[in-house]
Amino acid sequence: MNDLAPLLTPEGRALLDAVRGTAPADELAVATRLRRDHPAELVSAALGQARLRQRAEAKFGAEDARRMFFTPNGVEQSTRASVAAYRAERMKSLGITSVADLCCGIGGDAIALARAGIRVLAVDRDPLTAAAARANAEALGLAGLIDVREADVTEVDTAGFDAVFVDPARRGGRGRIFDPEAYSPPLSWAIGAALAAPHAALKIAPGVPHEAIPDAAEAEWISDGGDVKEAVLWFGTEPGAVRATLLPGPRTLLGTGLPNPEVRSVGRYLYEPDGAVVRAHLVAEAAAALDGGLIDETIAYVTADTLRPTPYATAYEITDRLPFNVKKLKALLRERGVGILTVKKRGSAVEPEELRRKVLPKPQGSRAVTVFLTRVAGAPTMLIGGPATC
Repeated sequence: MNDLAPLLTPEGRALLDAVRGTAPADELAVATRLRRDHPAELVSAALGQARLRQRAEAKFGAEDARRMFFTPNGVEQSTRASVAAYRAERMKSLGITSVADLCCGIGGDAIALARAGIRVLAVDRDPLTAAAARANAEALGLAGLIDVREADVTEVDTAGFDAVFVDPARRGGRGRIFDPEAYSPPLSWAIGAALAAPHAALKIAPGVPHEAIPDAAEAEWISDGGDVKEAVLWFGTEPGAVRATLLPGPRTLLGTGLPNPEVRSVGRYLYEPDGAVVRAHLVAEAAAALDGGLIDETIAYVTADTLRPTPYATAYEITDRLPFNVKKLKALLRERGVGILTVKKRGSAVEPEELRRKVLPKPQGSRAVTVFLTRVAGAPTMLIGGPATC
């Protein structure tokens, strides 16, 4: 699929409608039937686009995904719609009315910005990707607010825009790129572009080292439904600020510079901080609100004797604490009549799926139990319990 133009014709659009929802097992039969009346290449392109649209529904929702156009990389690398909408609303709250979206991909962020009423220049150097972004702006009725340009982002003049948004490519031929200077364009270039604009937001990998964050930036880690999606460096807001934002909500936890919590003995409750809180190094702030401490100085589990509601961590009531021992765990699960076992780990080399197969090869009853494989005061430990509700 090197050209979207055939799919944008009346024949191509009719084929896209005809193959919508085609199951993988039915593709051969559907292709054979459609090739009687349509070019084989066009039928293949339509089926390929249908597969991409199905994959994209998880990020964009069925209504939008079924109208949009995708590339394989575009589906993989595009921002989840809920995250893009949050960021667009934050830009709108800053008074931003125009954004240069550099490395726009298939246009996911540009769409969210336009829906927030912000004018967008969307730039990507890949012809097919830029064509997809242009087709998506038109398909969603946003072409009046989104100007798509095929160009090298390092050569684009962003003067006159209220803000720049840069989403560097973080994947190469060998998979994910972890060195920010190996991004395309490099993080250092993106920071330079950000500093030259009144406002800016740079999307980076959530695992970015904190020491790589410039002093002039505010750093924000974002999770959606408990899954960490990205980190964003904001310029023109609060230099040096650190925050964790949880979607839906949004709920935002701001860093206050607290020292690491004290290590305590395991109490009645165990709190598992949201991944964005952990990535942002804000476990201390979450623990302070819970009057809790750590179970180990190197493990991001918080323990407390009382149950308090918090959006920034999931609470579990602990019933048992045992040294790590597979036989003892298997016997305990059998004795308790456990049929559903959830295994979580932090600070353990044991693979949860492997342990689950060993200790619960078949249900022993109907009870549900959660086992935490972790360290307590440096010792491999199993904490057993279940979700707690206030």
